[in-house]
Amino acid sequence: MFNGFYAVLYRELSIFRKRLKKQLLSQSLSPLLYLIAFGWGMGNAIVVGDLSYMSFLIPGLITMSSLNQSYAISGELNISRFYFHTFEQYLTAPVSHFEIVLGEAVFGVMRGVISGLMIFAFAIVFNVKLQFNAAFIPALLLHTFLFSSLAVTTSMVVKDHAGQALVNNFVITPMIFLCGTFYPVDRLPVFFKAIVHLLPLTYSVKVIRASLTGGVINPLYILLLFAYSVVFFLTAIAALKKVES
Repeated sequence: MFNGFYAVLYRELSIFRKRLKKQLLSQSLSPLLYLIAFGWGMGNAIVVGDLSYMSFLIPGLITMSSLNQSYAISGELNISRFYFHTFEQYLTAPVSHFEIVLGEAVFGVMRGVISGLMIFAFAIVFNVKLQFNAAFIPALLLHTFLFSSLAVTTSMVVKDHAGQALVNNFVITPMIFLCGTFYPVDRLPVFFKAIVHLLPLTYSVKVIRASLTGGVINPLYILLLFAYSVVFFLTAIAALKKVES
C-alpha cells in the first residue's frame, strides 16, 4: 500500500539531495534581501498595530518563502513532463493517480517547510522575538500542501514553459504582493480587499502571522486552508487524468 507514493517521493528526494546546498543557498537569498531592505531599511520607522515591522515581516516572509518553494516544484514537473516524459512512465506503471499527486505534493510540502524554518534562523540573527503557537505547524503544513497541489495542477494543465511563466507572473507574484505578506490587507482599497479575500494566501498569512505574534487565530481561516487544500489536490488528480487521456 502506498508503494507508488513512496517511489514518487523517493525519486524527488533523491534529485533534491544532490543539489541541496545550492537549493538552500538560493532560497535563502530572497528573504534575506527583504529583511535587509524592508527590515533594516524601514524597520525602526514603521509599527504595524502593536508590532514592530520586523516582527510583522518575519511571519510574512515565512509564508512567502514556503509558498515559493512548495510551488517551485511546478517548474521541475514541467521539465520532467516535457523532456524526460517521467509522467508517461508513472502512468504506465501500476501507480494510482492519487499516489502520484500525493508524492509530488508531499515533496513540495517538505521543500516549503525547510524554507520556512530557515526564516526562523534569520529571526534569531536579526534579533526578532516570536511568540510560537502550536497552530503554526498545521497552518504551515496546510499552506505548503495547498500550493504544492496547485503546482501539480498547473504543471499538468499548461502546454509549455511559457504557459507556466504566465501563471507565475499573473497569479503567484501578484498574490504574494497583495495578500498581506508585507502589509495588512485592511489598508487596501475595497476592490482589492474583496479580491485578496478570495485567495488562499491571505488566510495563510493571517493564521501564520497570528501564530507567531501572539495574535488571535480564527478557526475559520484554518478550515478555509483545509478546503483549498482538498480542492487543489482534487484538481491535480483531475489534471493528471486528463494528461493520461
